[in-house]
Amino acid sequence: MSCIYSSVSSFSISSNSNFSSWRLNSKPSPSICCAVGGTVAEPKTVSVTEPLLLNAARGKVVDRPPVWLMRQAGRYMKSYQAICEKYPSFRERSENVDLVVEISLQPWQVFRPDGVILFSDILTPLSGMNIPFDIVKGKGPVIFDPLSTAADVEKVREFIPEESVPYVGEALTILRKEVNNEAAVLGFVGAPFTLASYVVEGGSSKHFTKIKRLAFSQPKILHALLQKFAASMAKYIRYQADKGAQAVQIFDSWATELSPVDFEEFSLPYLRLIVDSVKQTHPELPLILYASGSGGLLERLPLTGVDVISLDWTVDMAEGRRRLGPDVAVQGNVDPGVLFGSKEFITNRINDTVRKAGKGKHILNLGHGIIVGTPEENVAHFFEVAKGLRY
Repeated sequence: MSCIYSSVSSFSISSNSNFSSWRLNSKPSPSICCAVGGTVAEPKTVSVTEPLLLNAARGKVVDRPPVWLMRQAGRYMKSYQAICEKYPSFRERSENVDLVVEISLQPWQVFRPDGVILFSDILTPLSGMNIPFDIVKGKGPVIFDPLSTAADVEKVREFIPEESVPYVGEALTILRKEVNNEAAVLGFVGAPFTLASYVVEGGSSKHFTKIKRLAFSQPKILHALLQKFAASMAKYIRYQADKGAQAVQIFDSWATELSPVDFEEFSLPYLRLIVDSVKQTHPELPLILYASGSGGLLERLPLTGVDVISLDWTVDMAEGRRRLGPDVAVQGNVDPGVLFGSKEFITNRINDTVRKAGKGKHILNLGHGIIVGTPEENVAHFFEVAKGLRY
């Protein structure tokens, strides 16, 4: 497999670049040339001081964009489905050290991505905060006692990861040893507003009426809850880093249900609080922020202070780069549906995304998680093409 990537260095995307004229004059890039076939090859043994993903996130020179996929551990893999048949409870799978490690390593063993993400859920800390919940097959998250009053928020306890989720730390430590710095071990947490949305709504929501009613009629109650989540998630990120996570992604999935002005009140300050707190003790830990449907908030996301902004597929990558400016790295943003296309189509879309992202400070990924039913051979092709690219 040979790949040459040469055209990107002929232009640079910055906050004041003339994107419109560049786009009109650009042509589909013929300069990313990849010949692929077969299955993903075993990597050669090399001596590296830092995984490629960490170098890209920090803006260091890399020879290609690192690649991993959101939700790569689970859902689409037959090996994961076999575990689900034996252990039908999601919480059992995500709270058992051996199962967490096995599931997290499944894509690593087959595809060798540049990032190996912990198999877990953003709601995992809730039990340790005195918020009982479950994740029910076919229904999703269920919060047994949704929060709505100041008294409810008062009952929310401080999260102590060592006591509440020791299996997370144990699993991360094992993953770090198993991956052996050939890829970056990724942890993740939920953002305060997204976690608050679940516990106030009682689970997933379509219109988010309960959380917005609380925000707009009793904002002090919501701010008190968001403060608790921010402090707890900062502590959770530090715990994951101390146990082996080399980068952590923050999921603020529902922040984009807020208008820009409400995002600035109910999400942005708490994301900033988390980042500032973590950076005081772990200044070199790359933090990635993902918010689905974030096109309307894009310019505000770098204000959080994170190192990497993960774009969903509704934003053109070149336009996203221009709007975010040159100081922040980007992740994404191939449409997960592309993986149902032909291998040629997948290759072309990868090339287009990487070309538009420009050279460096880019982590190739999907714009959302892998969809159930995605052909595993297409995932293999995605990784094969991606890992064959060269700047």
